[in-house]
Amino acid sequence: MIDTGNTAWVLASSALVLFMLPGLALFYGGLVRTKNVSATMMHSFMAIALVSVAWVLWGYSLAFGPDIGGFIGNLKWAALNNVTTDVGPYSDAIPHQAFMVFQGMFAIITPALVAGAFAERIKFSAFVVFILLWVTIVYAPVAHWVWGGGWLADIDNGAGLRDFAGGTVVHINSAFAALAAALIFGRRLGLNGAAMAPHNVPFIVLGAAILWFGWFGFNAGSALAANAQATNAFVVTNVSAATATLSWVMISWIVGRKPSIVGAATGAIAGLAAITPASGYVGPMPAIVIGAVAGGLCYGAVTLLNSFRVDDSLDVWGVHGIGSTWGVLATGIFFGVGFGALEVGVSRGEQILYQLIGIGATMGWAFVTTTVILFAIKYTIGLRVSESEEQEGLDISQHAEEAYSDDS
Repeated sequence: MIDTGNTAWVLASSALVLFMLPGLALFYGGLVRTKNVSATMMHSFMAIALVSVAWVLWGYSLAFGPDIGGFIGNLKWAALNNVTTDVGPYSDAIPHQAFMVFQGMFAIITPALVAGAFAERIKFSAFVVFILLWVTIVYAPVAHWVWGGGWLADIDNGAGLRDFAGGTVVHINSAFAALAAALIFGRRLGLNGAAMAPHNVPFIVLGAAILWFGWFGFNAGSALAANAQATNAFVVTNVSAATATLSWVMISWIVGRKPSIVGAATGAIAGLAAITPASGYVGPMPAIVIGAVAGGLCYGAVTLLNSFRVDDSLDVWGVHGIGSTWGVLATGIFFGVGFGALEVGVSRGEQILYQLIGIGATMGWAFVTTTVILFAIKYTIGLRVSESEEQEGLDISQHAEEAYSDDS
C-alpha cells in the first residue's frame, strides 16, 4: 500500500532537488564575469525545461525501464506508459510517478553541472543540442547501471557498487564530461594563465547556501522513505559539508594569507559531493573524515588543473569529480561504520573493489561519450561563439539581454 508519509517526503525531496537549480544558477552566475551572467543562469533554467520533457518522453524509460543486458532500459515506459500513481517496481510504499519525478530531478541537475566547464564561450544552440544528447546517451545508461538494475549493481550476483545518492551517476559523470568539454572548447579569451575574478561574491554564497539546503532532499530523499536511513543521510550530509568548508578555508588561509569566502562556499560543495554516495551507509564520524579529506583534495585538484592551463571555467572536475571520486571510494572504506552494515558475504576489500570498478567505468564512459557528442556538434552546428561574440559577452551575443544595464 502507498504510505502517505513516505510519499510526502519523496515529493518534498523532489522539490528540494529542483530548488538546487536556482542555487546552481546563482553559484555559477556569481563566478562568471558581468557580461556572461544572464547566459550562465540561462543554462540552469533551460536544463529544467529541456530535461523535464525528455525525461517524460524517453529518459526515464531508458534509465529505469525493464533491463536490456544490464546496460540500458527499454522504451516500455516511454511517454510514461504504465508509469502510474500506483506503486512501482522500485518502492512498494510510494507511487511509481513519485519515484519517476524524484529521479527526474537528478537527471536535470547533472547536465546543468557540466555547463560550468564551458561557461562564457558556448553557443546557445550548441548547448540545447548537447543537453538533450548528453542526458540520453551519457546520463541514462549510467543511471541504469547503478540504480536501474544494471550491471554495476549486480557485479557479483547482487553484490556490487554502492552509491546511495549519485556519486557516480551525478558527480563523477558530470565532472569527467566537464573535463572532456574543457579540453575540447579550449581556454577563454584573455585568460592568460590567471583566474578571472568572480563578478558577484554574494551570488556565490547565496547559491552555495541554496545548494546545501537542497542537498538534504538530494541525499536524505534517496532513502525513498521518512525513516532512519533518511535521518542518517540528513545528518552526515550536513556534517561533511561543514567539515569540508573548514578544511578548504584553513588551506586557503594558510596559502593565501586570508580566509576566502568563495573558498568557503566551494569547500561546502566539495563536502556535499563527497558524502553523497556514502550518505546512506556511514555515520557522523566517517562523514567528518570524508568532508575533511574532500576539502583538501578538491583544493589541490583545482590548483593542479589550473597549473596545466586547462580551463574548466567553474571547477566542475576539481570539485565534483575529485570530491565524489574520493566519496565513492570512501563509501567502500567506511561502509557500515556508524550506520548500517556491509552486505552479507561481502568483505570490505571486495566492496572497495566494486567501488573502484564503478569509478573507472563511469569516468571512462562519461569522458569518451561526451567527447564524441561534442565533436559531433562541433563539426555540424559548431560549439563555440566567435571571438567577437565572446569579447562582447554571451548575454548580448546569444540572448540580447544584459544582466546589468547602465540604467540599473
